[in-house]
This record gives sequence, C-alpha cells and structure tokens, in this order.
Amino acid sequence: MSVTTEIAPAKIVLVPDPVLRRVARAVTPADAEAVARLVPAMFAAMYAAPGIGLAAPQVGVLLRLVVMDLAPEKVPAPIVLINPEIVAKSEELAVREEGCLSLPGQYADVTRPARVRVKYQDEAGKTAEIEGEGLLAACLQHEIDHLNGVLFVDHLSALKRNILLRKLAKELKDKKTGP
Repeated sequence: MSVTTEIAPAKIVLVPDPVLRRVARAVTPADAEAVARLVPAMFAAMYAAPGIGLAAPQVGVLLRLVVMDLAPEKVPAPIVLINPEIVAKSEELAVREEGCLSLPGQYADVTRPARVRVKYQDEAGKTAEIEGEGLLAACLQHEIDHLNGVLFVDHLSALKRNILLRKLAKELKDKKTGP
C-alpha cells in the first residue's frame, strides 16, 4: 500500500463522542470497498495529527480496522490490521506513557502486558500474525481497545481519569470560545 498525502484525511472523533464507547463489528468481504476507501483516509488523518495508530471508531466508523506506523526517522512503514485479535500476552507487565488522538494533549502512564501476539487479516484478506513488545505492544493493545469501546484512560484510577477528562473538556471549551 502506498501512502500519499493527496488523500483527504478522515475527521478524528474526540471524547466524549459516544461512538468511541461502542464495540466495532467485524469487517466482512462485503466491506471491501469501504475499507479500501477508509484505509488511505485513516493514514492521512493519523500522519497529519501526527500519531502512530488509529482505529476506525476514532473516525466514526464501527469496523474492526486499525492503521499503524511506528517507523523511525519519518520512513513510512504502514501496517493495516483487519479484525485484529490478541491471541497471546505476556504475564510480565510494562508501563508506558500513552496519549490518544481522540484525547488530544492528554497523556498518562498505562500498565499493560509487555508482549502480545495479534492475529489479523491484511488488506488482501490473508490471515497473519504480528508479535510486539515495547511501543509496538502498547500500540497494538491501545488500538484494539478502541475496537472494543475502551479508551486508555479506562486503565487509570478513577481519580486520574476524571482529572484528565476534565482537563480535556476545559481545553476543548477554551479552544471553541478562544480568540
């Protein structure tokens, strides 16, 4: 898949939009045309934000579809995961700072399994697996959470979550009423 900047980016949905709390449905062969249009628009939105991962519910589409690119030095290495599912995870945990394009400017340390193995279909419909640790493991888990209506703030204590969500609400309100 080639990533171009001529594609119009999809609009990223922000908290508290209820679509972010809904469970996405599996992609079927009948969705092939929609997925073919959506993938480039999702990559365009993710790169423009900028971010390293984006799930379809974050652009208002309830399909089990994720795009990611963790490549260093701005050399694109796009990954498309259709119907991703975690099939194995380590008992060992890791803490990483996470943010989210649907909660702009908000970051917190999140504890997740240190390593995961994910089964998915690629754009051609072929079943594949990807194993990750470090940033890749965190990103895979974060994006798959989105497909299940879960946000990274749901992994925080109620106090930390509420502080973050109130801060975001204030920033978004200030942005609307600003100069």
